[in-house]
Amino acid sequence: MTSTPASEAAAPADDRAIAEKKRLALNYLCEAWDEAAAEGVEPEILAHAALFYAFSDLIAIYGEDAVAELAATFPSRIQAFEFSPQRAVQ
Repeated sequence: MTSTPASEAAAPADDRAIAEKKRLALNYLCEAWDEAAAEGVEPEILAHAALFYAFSDLIAIYGEDAVAELAATFPSRIQAFEFSPQRAVQ
């Protein structure tokens, strides 16, 4: 399939739209997290519930095998600090 100038221009616009949706989703999740924490729900309980909900939703969309493949990438990504908060290296 050959790309056209119009389809090449649409790709960055699509990327920007997806990035904006991700930013909006993260804002909603942060607000819900903060509200639950203010009600006394511990961070580790929130994290477990968020992971459960996320995996359940992904499985409903993509199926168990695809989500298991995704989850199998987590150990190396965690060890590579991909999910770690930004820290100043001293």
